[in-house]
Amino acid sequence: MEKTKVLLVEDDPNLGNLLKEYLEAKGYTTTLATNGKLGYDVFSKDKFNICILDVMMPVKDGITLAKEIRAIDTTIPIVFLTAKSMKEDAIEGFKVGADDYITKPFSMEELLLRLQAILRRTDNKAVKNTDQTEFKIGKYKFDYQHQTLDLKGSQHKLTTKEAELLKLLCLHANDVLDRNFALKSIWNDDNYFNGRSMDVYIAKLRKYLKEDPNVELINVHGKGFKLLVGK
Repeated sequence: MEKTKVLLVEDDPNLGNLLKEYLEAKGYTTTLATNGKLGYDVFSKDKFNICILDVMMPVKDGITLAKEIRAIDTTIPIVFLTAKSMKEDAIEGFKVGADDYITKPFSMEELLLRLQAILRRTDNKAVKNTDQTEFKIGKYKFDYQHQTLDLKGSQHKLTTKEAELLKLLCLHANDVLDRNFALKSIWNDDNYFNGRSMDVYIAKLRKYLKEDPNVELINVHGKGFKLLVGK
């Protein structure tokens, strides 16, 4: 079986080399880049299974790098490393499609567990795809397997989390999708930061679906969300 390939972008050489050695000792093929520009160069020339990006870096910061990576690959998992325990960092990261973030200092074991959980979710997509994968949402056609949303020949490519959340909403169409159920199903944890992340994704989905007036994605106070689809 092929080893999981990790792109690690960290400007602190001591931490970077330590993380690289630890991950490789755990069986992950790890490529280390010391700034965002080098990270982008490496990513554009090779295939990776997951990216670990430091937020604060010279030449190009992690948020900018993540946006560029997302322009190439909408599905690859991204984990941010941040030296600041600030909610703004986490929320900004989630806005560009981060799957998780971890605040320095952190234990190697914690990082490894986070990576394993994210990669498990990615691997489980094949199992999920045995269920219904195509949905009609008003005038839209949603293909979960290919992560696309079509309207009159115009196609929008969704990120993995956008697709997973939209699938849950479709399965609960015209009914309430419980907030905590959605968080635990997709993020595996209903903590504050994951909740804010989901709110960002809900806002994005609402924007994507606004072209059909018979489709509405509403908040149900204290409960969750409801995807209203007119007949």
